[in-house]
Amino acid sequence: MAEALGLSGRLQVPEYSCSYVVSRPVYSELAWEQQHERRLQERRTLRERLATSCSCSRKRALHAVKTLLPILEWLPKYRIKEWLLSDIISGVSTGLVATLQGMAYALLAAVPVGFGLYSAFFPILTYFIFGTSRHISVGPFPVVSLMVGSVVLNMAPDEQFISNETTVNTTMIDFEARDKARVLIASTLTLLVGIIQLIFGGLQVGFIVRYLADPLIGGFTTAAAFQVLVSQLKIVLNVPTKNYNGILSIIYTLVEIFQNIGITNIADCIAGLLTIFICMAVKELNDRFKHKIPIPIPIEVIVTIIATAISYGANLEKNYNAGIVKSIPRGFLPPVLPPVNLFSEMMTASFSIAVVAYAIAVSVGKVYATKYDYAIDGNQEFVAFGISNIFSGFFSCFVATTALSRTAVQESTGGKTQVAGILSAVIVLISIVALGKLLEPLQKSVLAGVVIANLKGMFMQVCDVPRLWRQNKIDAVIWVFTCLSSIILGLDLGLLAGLMFALLTVVLRVQFPSWSNLGSFPSTDIYKSTKIYKTIEEPEGVKILKFSSPIFYGNIDGFKKSIKSTVGFDAVRVYNKRLKALRKIQKLIKKGQLRATKNGIVSDAGTSNNAFEPDEDIEDPEELDIPTKEIEIQVDWNSDLPVKVNVPKVPIHSLVLDCGAVSFVDIVGVRSLRMIVKEFRRIDVTVYFSSLQDHVIQKLEQCGFFDESIRKDIFFLTVHDAVLYLLNQVKSREAQDSILETISLIQDCKDPLELMEAELIEEELDVQDEAMRRLAS
Repeated sequence: MAEALGLSGRLQVPEYSCSYVVSRPVYSELAWEQQHERRLQERRTLRERLATSCSCSRKRALHAVKTLLPILEWLPKYRIKEWLLSDIISGVSTGLVATLQGMAYALLAAVPVGFGLYSAFFPILTYFIFGTSRHISVGPFPVVSLMVGSVVLNMAPDEQFISNETTVNTTMIDFEARDKARVLIASTLTLLVGIIQLIFGGLQVGFIVRYLADPLIGGFTTAAAFQVLVSQLKIVLNVPTKNYNGILSIIYTLVEIFQNIGITNIADCIAGLLTIFICMAVKELNDRFKHKIPIPIPIEVIVTIIATAISYGANLEKNYNAGIVKSIPRGFLPPVLPPVNLFSEMMTASFSIAVVAYAIAVSVGKVYATKYDYAIDGNQEFVAFGISNIFSGFFSCFVATTALSRTAVQESTGGKTQVAGILSAVIVLISIVALGKLLEPLQKSVLAGVVIANLKGMFMQVCDVPRLWRQNKIDAVIWVFTCLSSIILGLDLGLLAGLMFALLTVVLRVQFPSWSNLGSFPSTDIYKSTKIYKTIEEPEGVKILKFSSPIFYGNIDGFKKSIKSTVGFDAVRVYNKRLKALRKIQKLIKKGQLRATKNGIVSDAGTSNNAFEPDEDIEDPEELDIPTKEIEIQVDWNSDLPVKVNVPKVPIHSLVLDCGAVSFVDIVGVRSLRMIVKEFRRIDVTVYFSSLQDHVIQKLEQCGFFDESIRKDIFFLTVHDAVLYLLNQVKSREAQDSILETISLIQDCKDPLELMEAELIEEELDVQDEAMRRLAS
């Protein structure tokens, strides 16, 4: 069977029976433009552009309204009979999970648990109207909640709220004042983040998320998972620690946790560990049997109900001093305008939170948009989350984005549209209005266990590092660097450091680009790297360089080095050495030791006894300029010279630059290209360009690259066009040299018989010359 499939021996390479033959002229850019007229580019003034963009029509106005309010696009097309039941089931399931996660993530944001319910409710109301994703579940997310918590703890630490009842042995904290201040700070930060996101959406800068590459996001979220784990570990153990923030805060927190581990509350520890173990085990079952289980088991809800009942029945707070939720606000607080005077203190952190929250939401949204074949608008998502966070900021919420686990529940239970999201908000609303009192006996360690159990997916990203290392080592280094910097420096500085490092790798890759020396396969127009293929041939006297990068001020030195490596010599050094040799030859001619003839330099005094001179490079070649008549001395630079000057050999007559991968050039690149053409021309090497894109040629024209000495006839459509042209030129030149040599012999002969033979030869050469002219044309 294996032999029949071609698997018994070597890999079977498919053979293609089809082939093609193309017959066309050799095209330079100049010849192509003369034969094919360019389409004129219409240049409009700024006033004309503004007039076009600001013009309004009914169709354009309707499109603008639907773009700003996507609900007008999808809600009229809602299929009630097909989608409503699925959305109801999904909404109820997602609402139960959102209720528990909202309470749990409030611990990360350093605000009372009840305010997590508000953060799971209000953002959904506005995203339902302005959002473009049909499947994401809007609300708190652990990474963003932790970033909010770091700002809150930094601006409102416990030390600022020491009660007047503090004694020498005990420190009393005014928890009510502290919680009130922290809620105010969190809501102010949410308002500022929303304003920033709304501005970004208005400026159409949704592309900013492209700079947060997948390896960077993976390393950052993994580091955030470690930060979340440490912050929740002290709640699971119920040990007192200071609220550290900034550089090495995770290390200081771990040290203090282990210093106080002897006073761990056993009831809280057992409840937290059981919650982690049960939730992770059931989630694993949900993943393994998701095709057989129609609805994932809402294990967080089940564990929370059981834990609340046990805590209430055993009175764990009184009997075992367990930490419980205690009080959950019933109903809603009136909207409050956050103090804008705090904006200056949280401006830096708000930028990173705004971008991270948006990046997480868009990346999750794109996954499901691709799966279900619809598109999300990145700029509109900025607007949607900006409005959601501004609206939520007035109702004592913290920053909202989307949670991966909650979104997975909404999609896997059959959610089709954001109707499921609004129904999940109804479930959260019921919890706020009616069920909040029932959850007051719940242990905080259970909520911390729920948080930790949901970190499994982020921790599993560590397994991506070996795969990244095999595929792309730079991406693996970005992942590790971002993760370590976020753990050591904190999430905000770590994200900035990771972003700067990722951009630095891009700069380095552009500054030190890839290039290759090309050769052709016999009887084809296919050119590949000479280092990769064995059966490849280089045209005699020709070097072909493919440069795979833009040519600009940052990598122009690398471009010049690639040329030197390809041709095997430095054109400037060769020119300087030739000038030096010409000066010595000039001196020897004046002394009568050498004689200049039509055929080159002839020695009259035997071998020169001049001592070998060291090869210093000439610093200023213009000082050694020789008059034109003396430069026209015929010297074969690739043969032995009558003077002892080490002039590098130049084994080529043409250099072809394949610029098909050059996406742009700047003014420094244009000047350098002009200089390269002139430097090689001085040593009798012609530089040709091929495969340039039209906009690059236009940039060369704008920068004054072309003049009388550098014309477009050295630019060709393809590498093969350039090679065919220059080889034809070489053959034509060789034929002309042969003709001139024969004519010289004819003029030197004196015998009449020889003269008649010479005339016949001259007539035959004239015929050959005419044939070569036709071939050249």
